[in-house]
Amino acid sequence: MALNKNKNLKRYFTIKEVAQKLDVTESTLRYWEKEFSILRPKIQEGTKIRLYTEQNMEQIKLIYNLVKVRGFKIAAAKKMLSANRSGVEKTAVVLEKLMSVRDELQAMKRHLDGMV
Repeated sequence: MALNKNKNLKRYFTIKEVAQKLDVTESTLRYWEKEFSILRPKIQEGTKIRLYTEQNMEQIKLIYNLVKVRGFKIAAAKKMLSANRSGVEKTAVVLEKLMSVRDELQAMKRHLDGMV
């Protein structure tokens, strides 16, 4: 039941990797880059390959929480991020922890159901 506290050692992630990790489409990520000024991945020189950092992924999680989970329109999500960023970040962290606990409880339930 121990949570993995190790940070990923990789510094940059491609758009495909980020989309898979965070369960969003690549086109959604590109759209959010245009709409949200906080989301600015590095563009590899000489190519158009986007390179995302862990910080970028945290920003995407905040946007995802506002738009997909809480149902905010893009304009409202922008206002929320600019007006109350620390509150939004705290809410996203709490939500992520709750989802993790839920997943662990579901795994325990499946294990216990298998014992019966």
